[in-house]
Amino acid sequence: MIIGVPREIKIGEKRVSMTPSLCRRVTQLGAKVIMENNAGLTAGFTDAEYKAAGATFTASADKVWKSADMIVKVKEPLEAEYSRMQQGQTIFTYLHLAAGPVLAKQLCKKGILGIAYETVEGADGSFPLLKPMSQVAGRLAIQLGAYFLQSQYGGSGVLLGGIPGTMPGHVVVIGAGNSGAHSVQMAVGVGARVTVLDLDTRKLEALDTEYRGRVVTLMSNPANIEHAVADADLLVGAVLIPAAKAPIVVSAKMVAQMRPGSVIVDIAIDQGGCIETIHATSHEKPVYQSHGVNHYAVPNMPALVGRTSTMGLTQATEPYLAMMVQKGVERALADHKGLAKGVNTRGGRIVYDEVAKAVGFDRA
Repeated sequence: MIIGVPREIKIGEKRVSMTPSLCRRVTQLGAKVIMENNAGLTAGFTDAEYKAAGATFTASADKVWKSADMIVKVKEPLEAEYSRMQQGQTIFTYLHLAAGPVLAKQLCKKGILGIAYETVEGADGSFPLLKPMSQVAGRLAIQLGAYFLQSQYGGSGVLLGGIPGTMPGHVVVIGAGNSGAHSVQMAVGVGARVTVLDLDTRKLEALDTEYRGRVVTLMSNPANIEHAVADADLLVGAVLIPAAKAPIVVSAKMVAQMRPGSVIVDIAIDQGGCIETIHATSHEKPVYQSHGVNHYAVPNMPALVGRTSTMGLTQATEPYLAMMVQKGVERALADHKGLAKGVNTRGGRIVYDEVAKAVGFDRA
């Protein structure tokens, strides 16, 4: 098997899909790894480290794509990469097709076997390849929210932790999954007042027990959301329906009721976002204002901490990639039901129900 690792080209992307240690693992298992020059440099890994681990290099992204049986990436292929995809090739990456119908069409057109990190399932029904980036994004949401609350960025000037004699800032987190729970952890850590909403009472009970009443837990319904959002200094949208387009849970009317200079960070933007007034931004222009509220919605947030994110991601992908090298892709998919759940496109069709519904394609 030839594994291709192209340099990521999404704006501000600093992660890489393979570390030198992972490269050594798969080459020892018999794979050949071809990488684009400096593919890992922004995550702190030099070409020399990869060469010592068995990789070969080329200056041409086209050659990487053309040579590989399987492309391993971090982010979904962008328009500039559509022509590089080879007929029948396997691509193992975050695809997020519910928010990318154009990409979905291209994958189908090329007959790509698209294995999406975000829908690979663990034995317990969890999403082990989504988890580390959700954790990073959840923690970053508080860090970024605190930053854009500063007055020089159009924020309200609220210090989340406050000081003695002042009220701390109010952080509202909608969604208590991996990303939401890590936002709660960070917000509590900086001393903010924290409210978290979710539909799953078990998640709310777990957070209530963990923080011993330090966090207000509420059922996620329109009335509770409206009340909490109106009082939020920092609103974190962390709603996830695996592979599906995120539901809108905060309306434009609710956003308009927020105090001027408040901040919204929508972690769900990869799946379209869960705030009505949100649209994707980039690391070059991360924030815009709507209704006087700062909106942050960068789809590749974890790229801000490229090395940590790369380590977390590749530790999670390693067993699956090693399995595909050892057994071959088709045998690995047949033997591992959780990995097979990662298949979003095959043979020119969408084969994952929620993706098919979201993009309006017929399922195979």
